Amino acid sequence: MPVTRSALPRIALLALIWGSAFLWIKLADRGFSAVEVTLARLGMGAVVLVPIVLARREPIPRSWSLWATIAVAALLANAVPYLLFALAEQTVSSSTAGIINATTPLWTGVLALAVRHQQTMASGQVIGLIVGFAGAVLIFSPWRAGSGLTSAGSLECLAASISYAVSYIYMDRYLARRGVSAIVLSAGQLGAAAVMLAIALGVTGVPVPRVTTESIAAIAILGIIGTGLAYVLNYQIIFSEGATVASTVTYLLPVVAIVLGITVLHENVTWTTLAGIALVLAGVTLTRRKAKPHRD
Repeated sequence: MPVTRSALPRIALLALIWGSAFLWIKLADRGFSAVEVTLARLGMGAVVLVPIVLARREPIPRSWSLWATIAVAALLANAVPYLLFALAEQTVSSSTAGIINATTPLWTGVLALAVRHQQTMASGQVIGLIVGFAGAVLIFSPWRAGSGLTSAGSLECLAASISYAVSYIYMDRYLARRGVSAIVLSAGQLGAAAVMLAIALGVTGVPVPRVTTESIAAIAILGIIGTGLAYVLNYQIIFSEGATVASTVTYLLPVVAIVLGITVLHENVTWTTLAGIALVLAGVTLTRRKAKPHRD
């Protein structure tokens, strides 16, 4: 389905919101611990979504088994990757985090085949995986001394991307056809993940924060806009234009992260890294193409 003109402003806005999340995480990390940043992000996101669910009188799941499934999804799709990115950006640039996050669709394809969630893959999709992972190799450049591959922060970003990939497969298998609306699932996941991070904060303790106007504003924007309102905007695009059109935002996120990282935080991005992300996005494009039906 082609992207209509009416959808372009909303897709651009969503890309700006989600792509800038890596910038806000970086700024929030300057004043708060990674656990505090993640808890605030999840809590504010839930606070935005829950009133919408109540106002729309959406049915709330009552099954304990369904809530257990939602809790697992919250762990994989929210608590773990959000926390890992917050930890990672204590040591790596926001643009690096955004670039590595773009490998998520590649991991999703590989894992879907590995667990037989997807039985086969067209030749074009296989080529896409090869091209995409060649781009990932360029991004990490393991042949360079002091390569990002040896960086704990880069590995945390990679683990977060893989966690996202696992969550997509898990949710498609166990939640997608349970008769629960997407916004209820999202509100439930954010709320459950916030509880997990509250427990984690109780275990790790609350360090003395370096509260600044910058860090407070970053957390507020990340939670209210980047997590809560972004979910609502994403669903509006899905419902009006379809999931395929909504997924095109994926290609814009690393671009936004790179531009903001360079212009706002004065981060450096090498030509090798730019070539790598170009290959990754080309690979993602190929993996999302459906095979043409066979004609006799």
